[in-house]
Amino acid sequence: MIRLSGKKNGFVDLLFFLLGGCLCSLAVNMFTSPNNIAPGGLTGVGIILRYLFQTPVGAVNMLLNIPIFIWAFIEIGYKLVGKSLLAVVICSLFIDLGAMIIPPYKGDMLLAAVFGGALEGLGLALFLMRGSTTGGTDLVARLLSHRHRHLSVGKLLMGIDVIVVIFSMLAYKSPESALYAVIAIFVSTHMIDSVLYGTSNGTGKLYFILSEKYEGISRRILEDLDRGVTLIPDKGGYSGLPGEMILCAVRRHEVTRINEIIYEEDPDAFVIVGEAGEITGEGFHPSRSEDTTLRQLIQRLRHKKS
Repeated sequence: MIRLSGKKNGFVDLLFFLLGGCLCSLAVNMFTSPNNIAPGGLTGVGIILRYLFQTPVGAVNMLLNIPIFIWAFIEIGYKLVGKSLLAVVICSLFIDLGAMIIPPYKGDMLLAAVFGGALEGLGLALFLMRGSTTGGTDLVARLLSHRHRHLSVGKLLMGIDVIVVIFSMLAYKSPESALYAVIAIFVSTHMIDSVLYGTSNGTGKLYFILSEKYEGISRRILEDLDRGVTLIPDKGGYSGLPGEMILCAVRRHEVTRINEIIYEEDPDAFVIVGEAGEITGEGFHPSRSEDTTLRQLIQRLRHKKS
C-alpha cells in the first residue's frame, strides 16, 4: 500500500482545502446568497441571517460551528475533528473575503440554483476527498449517529436541511426560494457523488485486512468511518495460528481515512485492496427515484415562469 509522508500528506490536504474554499466562496457570493437561495446546512443559515441582519456568512458559519466542535472534541476526540476544524476556518474565511471581490450573479434563478449547487458540491467534495468535513450539520448528524446507532446519517442530514429550507421560505416570504434551494441541494449532492464515486454510485473499494490488532482496527473503522466490518476466521499457512481477517467496503473518498486508521493501529498490517464494481445496501447505492422528482420540480418552475 502506498502512503504519502506526513508533510506531503499535509500539503495535499491544505491544497485541496484552499481550492475547496474558493469554490464554496464562489457558490455563496456569486449565486446562492445574492439570489436568496439558502441550500441547507449552517452556510444556508448564514445566508438567511445575512439577508435579515447583514451579518457576514463566513463569520456566522464559524460561530455556529464552535459549540458543535466542542461537542465533537468531547464525543470523539481532537484527532478526528482536527481536519474538519481547519476546513471550517478556511471555508469561512474565503466566503467572507470573497464577498468583497466576487461580483453577484443577478439573472435566472434556476441557473443560480444549478451553478451554485454545482460549485458548492465540487468544493465540498474536495474537502471530503481528504477525509474532512466542513463541520455544521454533517458533523452534527455524524455525532448523533455515533451515539444512536439506529439513526441514519443521511436521514438526519435530510431532516436538518428541510428545517433550514423551511426557515428560508419564512424569512424570504417566498415559496420559490425554498424550491430553488431544494434544486441547489440536489445538484450539490449529485456533484459530490459524481466527484467522489464516479458515474456509478454503487462502486467503491473492498478491503481485506490481516493484522494481530484486528480488534482496534475494527473498532476505529466502526467509530471513525461509521462503516460496517465483517470478521472472517483465518489460519496462518506457515504459523498455523488462528486469527481474524477484516472485510470492509468503503466509498472512494474514505480510502485516505481507512489507510490512516490501519497505519495508526498497525503499521505492519497486511492489506489487500480491490475494486468493488457494485455495492448495494445502506450507505452506498442511493435511490434512483430522486431523478424523476428533480425533473418534475424543474418543469413546474419553468412552466410557472413562462
